[in-house]
Amino acid sequence: MIHALRRCLSAPETQARLEALAAGAPASAPVSLRLSLGRGENDWLSLLPANTPYWYRARPDHDEYRLAIGHALHVTSAGPNRLAALDNALTGFCRDWRRNGPAFAFAGFAFDAGNNAPLPNALLAIPAILLESVAGECSVTLSAPAGRIAQTAAEWPHWLAAPAITSTPQQRPSRPETLIERAWIGRVNAALRDIEAGRVDKVVLARSRTIEADDPFPAAAVLGQLLVQQPASVVYAYGDGEHSFVGATPERLVRLAGNRADADALAGTSWPGSLALSETKNRHEQALVVQAVCAALAPFSDSPPIAEPAREHAAGQLRHLRSRISATVRPGTTLFDLVRALHPTPAIGGFPVAAAQAWLAEHHEQRSGWYSGGFGLLTPDGDGEFSVALRSALLAGNTVEVQAGAGIVAGSDAQHELAETNAKLGTVLAALAPPVAPESGDSLRA
Repeated sequence: MIHALRRCLSAPETQARLEALAAGAPASAPVSLRLSLGRGENDWLSLLPANTPYWYRARPDHDEYRLAIGHALHVTSAGPNRLAALDNALTGFCRDWRRNGPAFAFAGFAFDAGNNAPLPNALLAIPAILLESVAGECSVTLSAPAGRIAQTAAEWPHWLAAPAITSTPQQRPSRPETLIERAWIGRVNAALRDIEAGRVDKVVLARSRTIEADDPFPAAAVLGQLLVQQPASVVYAYGDGEHSFVGATPERLVRLAGNRADADALAGTSWPGSLALSETKNRHEQALVVQAVCAALAPFSDSPPIAEPAREHAAGQLRHLRSRISATVRPGTTLFDLVRALHPTPAIGGFPVAAAQAWLAEHHEQRSGWYSGGFGLLTPDGDGEFSVALRSALLAGNTVEVQAGAGIVAGSDAQHELAETNAKLGTVLAALAPPVAPESGDSLRA
């Protein structure tokens, strides 16, 4: 498969076909050429670049893997109008986008509109090289601005220079976190007091853990373990050459296909040894999310959104309550319109949304990278899907920051909520650990 890819990139007719697509287009217009690479399973992790921006999105249980390398065009934004800015940029791209088949853009944004470190607060990009493997059909889509096709083509070989996938390094002994955990429990108790006083119904509190090793954590190795450990989740990553933001999320923010919008209301968590999902606290937490998601979608539809009954959803060792909510939206509604209306849902911020946001700001809630923000895949036709960026880690050389949160409602117990965050942190911590060597006699797949 890699040989077929390199042949496509080096073939003179490839650049010629891109230039033919670009004929008469504005110099800044995106031009995309899709080429078949034949059949074969490929997660593309062996091509994850070391010093070039990349995006990764996979759905292992759907046999769907995408790796984007380099940026043909990109836009960054921050502040209260950041998502509107990305929406306008995408509209501009799509107006002049020349292509011979399906193509995609990627986007990501932070939880808070003012967070700018260490990743861009909000980023939209059309990748230069997009590798896809869907149900065994492999393809590459090559993109460039109409006025820079030759220059972009000359860079393709450099973007394919990938580091070798090495084993996940041995971690240094963790520092005691007793004081950090006590401080977090103090915030939980403060939230419970304000919930009892009627200031807010729910707030989601995040905490982090920093892991260090003697050698760098390779993003490809971490992603490879997440693919195995979290097959029912969306496994995702963005890297900028210095940092990699990786994770495996069970939660869809919203998908738009034509005039149909689908969103998740996901809340409540159980794990081995915890309270059952049927407990009142979990049901109440999930009901708040359903209420808020339906209210956010309603202004875009002439009929009330439809919420399915809550069902248990497995995400590795964790289980959640999830309701799928659908709505038929009016013509002209964009994916970013829906994202702006839904983010942040009570599953990641709290309820009522404005009161919860004010409480988190007052108590100096800090979230790194794009944790609990959004990670999206978008088409030139306006369709696409954003996932909530959960179960994530921010990789920077020998250091990894892992984050997790818990929803605090009336009846929450601080120690139980701490245990919940530890269970969620365990999702990514398991992917950071060196894989267990097979016992003698075990067979290995070639």
